[in-house]
Amino acid sequence: MCTISKMTTGRFFKEVELPEQKHYDNGVLFPAVLAPNTNTEEANLCAFEHAIRAEKSWLESNLQRRGVILFRGFHVTSPSDFNRVVEAFGYPELVYAGGRATRTKVVGRVYTANESPPEMKIPFHHEMSYLPDFPSKLFFFCEEEPESGGETPVVLSHIVYERMKEKQPEFVAKVEKHGLKFIIVTGDDDQSSSIGGRGWKSTYMTVDKKVANERAEKLGTKLEWMENGVRIITGPVSAIGFNKETGQKTWFNNLATCNTGPTTKVKIVERDAYVELGNGDLVPDDAFKDLLKIMEKECVAIPWKKGDVVLINNLTVLHGRRPVLKPPRRILASLCK
Repeated sequence: MCTISKMTTGRFFKEVELPEQKHYDNGVLFPAVLAPNTNTEEANLCAFEHAIRAEKSWLESNLQRRGVILFRGFHVTSPSDFNRVVEAFGYPELVYAGGRATRTKVVGRVYTANESPPEMKIPFHHEMSYLPDFPSKLFFFCEEEPESGGETPVVLSHIVYERMKEKQPEFVAKVEKHGLKFIIVTGDDDQSSSIGGRGWKSTYMTVDKKVANERAEKLGTKLEWMENGVRIITGPVSAIGFNKETGQKTWFNNLATCNTGPTTKVKIVERDAYVELGNGDLVPDDAFKDLLKIMEKECVAIPWKKGDVVLINNLTVLHGRRPVLKPPRRILASLCK
């Protein structure tokens, strides 16, 4: 039975600062980092769940304004504990249909994060932004922290948009006008050696090509079947978002995860992936390089600690993964509508 601390009737959370955080001109400290405003024994899992429900409006206000909340120092020790934290927020679960990363269900609403080799870098992206049904919020949980590396860097999407517009105004104008088209070639089965290695059978949750075609069409995607696989064509899709709360445009796309065109695409374990503008033009190399530099300069990467829970506003923040230098590392995830 849960024992609830009296502290949960007031403000259960306190904000702390870490050296990796960034200060922006509007006074925002990114990301928000919250710890228990009480002693360790009182900050048990039950008290954490109760506080989430009691202070949900305040937490959501912080998430909207700050983009990311890192909860550190709470008694979250297992996948089941993490599942309880996710459920305490009460957000509907998003079915992972059409996503490109390989994942495995662990318990309840909890899945593995991207199962590609830990030494591989995952570029910045908005989760499933190339599909009409993408998550609005992402949860991550550190079950096992790496000795070195493996951070999940985050960057504010409106900052990326503003910096790109300053550096590449003509390219940004084309992106806004034409959107982006994503082309992926994959096989029947998952290939965990690739960051986007999900096969078509698990992507569309069927072994029937006709059913896969129908499900892909509902996601705004076209399938072109080949002898040893399928070409998945998504788009053109809008690549610039708009935050109604702040009136800011956002860099809402996964351009950084792809190669910049069919002439420069790189073979990744028999899988090709590239992106082009919605009108068929290729993405200029200089624009692509500027984008990567901007994201790296503006991002924040806080090293994981066991028990950390991170809540990300997927509409306003891009995330990635830095290579794990000294494993093991186990990060779990949950996607919400």
